[in-house]
Amino acid sequence: MSLLPITIATWDYDRVRPLIDGRVRVEGCDVNYITMPVEECFERAYFHGEFEVAEIGFSPFLIALSRGPTPYVAIPAFLSRMFRHSATYIRTDRGINGPADLRGKRIGVPEYQMSAVMWFRGYLQDEFGIAAKDINWVQAGLENPGRRDKFPLNLPPGFPLVSRNDTTLSKMLADGELDGVMSARTPSCFGKKHPQIRRLFPDYRSAERDYFKKTGIFPIMHALGIRRDIYDKHKWLAASLFKAFLQAKRIADAEFVETTALKIGLPWVTAEYESTVEAMGPDFWSYGIEPNRNTLATMARYSYEQGLAVRQLSVEEMFADGNLSETRV
Repeated sequence: MSLLPITIATWDYDRVRPLIDGRVRVEGCDVNYITMPVEECFERAYFHGEFEVAEIGFSPFLIALSRGPTPYVAIPAFLSRMFRHSATYIRTDRGINGPADLRGKRIGVPEYQMSAVMWFRGYLQDEFGIAAKDINWVQAGLENPGRRDKFPLNLPPGFPLVSRNDTTLSKMLADGELDGVMSARTPSCFGKKHPQIRRLFPDYRSAERDYFKKTGIFPIMHALGIRRDIYDKHKWLAASLFKAFLQAKRIADAEFVETTALKIGLPWVTAEYESTVEAMGPDFWSYGIEPNRNTLATMARYSYEQGLAVRQLSVEEMFADGNLSETRV
């Protein structure tokens, strides 16, 4: 039987390198694997459909799914996960001493619908009673003017969101036009140590560990997607991809515990791994549906509450047919 030729596009994670270098193969496929920054991957996948398989932002995916068939069908291989307490940067001259002080402030975001921002807005709602409508949102490119949404929003009339295509979030924060910025990437004005800009949580590690202890949630940012026309013709591809990406992640996980000669260039990587397992359990970066059901259901609720999805989705409808949590490798 001939192999199915596919191009897979993702960022260059440790958990996908066994697929890139051929240590892990995708059953039934002849793979061309290319890596690129996630913003480029999303743009080329969502707007141009260039790749048969691609990393996809999960918040935009949920928005599209709530409206009907999506350009890509999701697989529960969660390539990017990250707590986002570290991703909020504030002016120190605006009376912001903690999250509760963000109510009524002017906050910039690269995209209102992006996963990182959706998660932090949900945190503000659940922990501090600050709804999305209680903040004045400004959407703009972080370092380059202009950035567009992947899918339409579902915001009510008069919602406090404006777009700026003439400037950048980093410049507006540095110039004092914004009170803060939520961004997955670090604004250059923070990297250059602007004297009036700091993180909302200087000790974000402690805040994130406390959040996980309370909620059990390790936020999902990105999943893997199969372009719908390919999936419709080759339903078996979902299981083949899930098995391969899970196997690749397990190979990467094993490198954390190598002590004879460190494979990862951090002197205390073993201690960090042990500390993470103690706090989050051995399968802290889990793939599959069942281990992530609470996290996925929370994402669906946040998406609907924040004017993103047009209806609240169920976990069961998010992924390719078949319970991929039960796929064995």
